[in-house]
Amino acid sequence: MHARHVVLACALLAVAACANTANKPAPAAPPAPAAARDDSLYRALGAQAGIEKVVDAALVEIHNDPHIDLFFANTDMPDLRRLLVEQFCAATGGPCEYTGRSMEEAHGGLNLTDEDFDRFVADLVRAFDKAAVPKDLQQALLALFGPMRKQIVGQ
Repeated sequence: MHARHVVLACALLAVAACANTANKPAPAAPPAPAAARDDSLYRALGAQAGIEKVVDAALVEIHNDPHIDLFFANTDMPDLRRLLVEQFCAATGGPCEYTGRSMEEAHGGLNLTDEDFDRFVADLVRAFDKAAVPKDLQQALLALFGPMRKQIVGQ
């Protein structure tokens, strides 16, 4: 539930409590509606199958980039795939929950640079192109993940 929905629900409950001047128990308030998840990007990418296609293409590009692949030398690749699918799915409004570590924890001690991050993004863009992701959807994805730079670089 978004914070503003919680605040709105609390405000409505407070008003209802104040309005009950006859000292009668107030009827139970209906539960606040859950915020509707915008899954349009998830659906536009082809839902779960489309997300998996993009992640698989990204992993191929990462593996083919010796500068980036070295950061994954000791990584459990099936687990990385699972986490990337979760992350892309959740970030695009899909029904997944990301169960991995925070970006700071996952990249801690790697001392990644802006150049490393930019190379990784270039690998992602090549993967998007190979997976036939339309440019507008690529931009939407990059806009979701771009803010992670500060959580990854320099950790």
